[in-house]
Amino acid sequence: MQEFTLEEVARYSGKNGEKAYVVYKDKVYDITESDFWSEGEHMGLHEAGNDLTEALETEAPHESSALDAYPVVGTIKK
Repeated sequence: MQEFTLEEVARYSGKNGEKAYVVYKDKVYDITESDFWSEGEHMGLHEAGNDLTEALETEAPHESSALDAYPVVGTIKK
């Protein structure tokens, strides 16, 4: 499994045909195929390429288990 820095994940914004990745609790998820992340944006609130740990725990109307449908492609380097 690949290790990423947050700066590397930021390159996966889902824009211009790029893959879309997000981070949750140091795991990197590939959400490229999600209909909920059109052009790397989710509900006009979140953008791909970011760590969503805090947002999922405090703001999201759904559980973090929503990410279970997407492949984990790596982890964040410590």
